[in-house]
Amino acid sequence: MLNDEPNLAPRDGELYLLNNFYSLPESDRLFKHLQTGLAWQEEAIFIYGKWLKVPRLMCWYGDAEVVYRYSGVNHQPLPWTMALQAAREKVEQRCECAFNSVLANLYRNGQDSMGCHADDEKELGPNPVIASLSLGDERLFKLHHKTSKEKLDIVLGHGDLLIMAGEMQHHWLHSVPKTKKTKSPRINLTFRMIKVTRKKIIPIKRS
Repeated sequence: MLNDEPNLAPRDGELYLLNNFYSLPESDRLFKHLQTGLAWQEEAIFIYGKWLKVPRLMCWYGDAEVVYRYSGVNHQPLPWTMALQAAREKVEQRCECAFNSVLANLYRNGQDSMGCHADDEKELGPNPVIASLSLGDERLFKLHHKTSKEKLDIVLGHGDLLIMAGEMQHHWLHSVPKTKKTKSPRINLTFRMIKVTRKKIIPIKRS
């Protein structure tokens, strides 16, 4: 898929980092559009018998048929904006694969975070390609191998594109931890291809 890029995963998967995938002016324009132009909302998840707020803002965009259930609520994807569609096409061309949805995350400060998990829902297929575009302030992206306990720490900056493929979701967990450092907002666009099942709500986890 990205034979011209080094695979950062030491084993069991494919991990590629494309620094400055978007130029600084392009990144600035897209960030401003997304920050003010997307339908950000605060979600909640049911854990250990109670509802807890997700520590970031989120929204879901995609093709009309990609309906899913999240946090006990059915979600209809919002239609692609022009900016999201342009980003989708640019990422698809580089990855040489198609995506039918994008989950947007807005990290407002250093206390917003994403818990440790794998994108391993069956609707994503056995070896999904997950393309993650970062905009705004840089944040640490942590990975660790489920069995060998190897760790990878990657700093994702303004305009960087991170791609996970192959068997990554079987063997590696990833997170964006909280930090005490002063952080300005960061937006993350996670493009994916979800298998559409007719007349069935598609579940998906928090990432």
